[in-house]
Amino acid sequence: MSQFRYTGRDAQGSKVSGSRESGSADNLASELLAERITPLSIEEQAAQGNDDVLASIKELLRSKRVDLEELIIFCRQMYSLSKAGVPIIRAIGGLGESHRNEYFREVLQAVRSDLEGGVSMAVALHAHPKVFNTLFISMISVGENTGQLDQAFKQLSGYLEMERETRKRIKQATRYPLFVLSAMGVALVVINMFVIPAFAKVFEQFKAELPWPTRLLIGTSEFFQDYWWLLLLLFAGAIYGFIRWTATDAGALKWDQIKLRLPIVGGVFERIALARFTRTFAMMYRAGVPLLQTLSINSASVGNLFIGQAIIGMREGVERGEALTSTASTSGLFTPLVLQMMAVGEETGALDDLFVEVADFYEQEVDYDLKQLADAIEPILIVAMGIMVLVLALGVFLPMWDLASVAKGGG
Repeated sequence: MSQFRYTGRDAQGSKVSGSRESGSADNLASELLAERITPLSIEEQAAQGNDDVLASIKELLRSKRVDLEELIIFCRQMYSLSKAGVPIIRAIGGLGESHRNEYFREVLQAVRSDLEGGVSMAVALHAHPKVFNTLFISMISVGENTGQLDQAFKQLSGYLEMERETRKRIKQATRYPLFVLSAMGVALVVINMFVIPAFAKVFEQFKAELPWPTRLLIGTSEFFQDYWWLLLLLFAGAIYGFIRWTATDAGALKWDQIKLRLPIVGGVFERIALARFTRTFAMMYRAGVPLLQTLSINSASVGNLFIGQAIIGMREGVERGEALTSTASTSGLFTPLVLQMMAVGEETGALDDLFVEVADFYEQEVDYDLKQLADAIEPILIVAMGIMVLVLALGVFLPMWDLASVAKGGG
């Protein structure tokens, strides 16, 4: 008899797990099915003691997240399989068995188990909000109700690909400034902890009054050396406090509002959120999602709570019977050109097509902004580096330039 660890779903759909002895994995699977438990995974345990501890540590360290790239591939595969006529349960099961991400594999196996129990796919996906967000579930629900599940997966793959490209462009645009700022931070620490103290020992030998830039540098260096632990604690505490603050509803809302007002990058954040809103709106509206539901889902998917609140305001205006263009104008989010395009789309009944054009407009603006971002930040970095070098030069070299008078004063 061997010891096996298993996970499964009971008759009510709840997840169960445990370990028991059995002759083989197949025998254990039969025992579980007899108990109305659908097994998801069965793994043999080699030995007790240290192996159990190692297995527990491995389980804790195992990544429990699904990357955007993995979701894109999943949507593409589901589109191809659905279009080819493969039953959904078989498609989900096949993808779950072959996936390299263990966590995603377990999620897909759980979804398959729910589908076999007669649950709709949207409801099965809704049980895993960490993997499938509200937008994803709503699109799948529309695809199921209209009989176009393959098209829903196709639209989702396109949306996720656009999201991936946006994130990639942001990373590319911010990589150079972050590298320069990190290098400056390291340089300041090294200079204050090692370089300036060495010069301070030399200047002490002359016992003369030093220029104020030199005294400032030496005083700053001494503060760093004496209270580096305090600065480290304050820095860590500030980061921890900021994270806790942004984790609250009020803090997250205020921070998203502040991000939109930041110099240089604030406009980029705003246009990214609006591009995401208009593209998602067009996709859902074209798929047949009701207007009010489309606005509700978009308010949570734009990635900015402040803009999300403005979209909720648009939804409330539509509920009161106002035109979409009128509520959009009241929100203050859109330019007159975009509002005019919305009005034309509303009048002609081609709101989805006009929103696609609006999304293209915003994405072009984002592309231009991100390309210019490094050029806009570079002068600021150069000025900051210049000020740092100037202070260091004045503090270190002024006494050397006046070395004769300092030495005379020391004598």
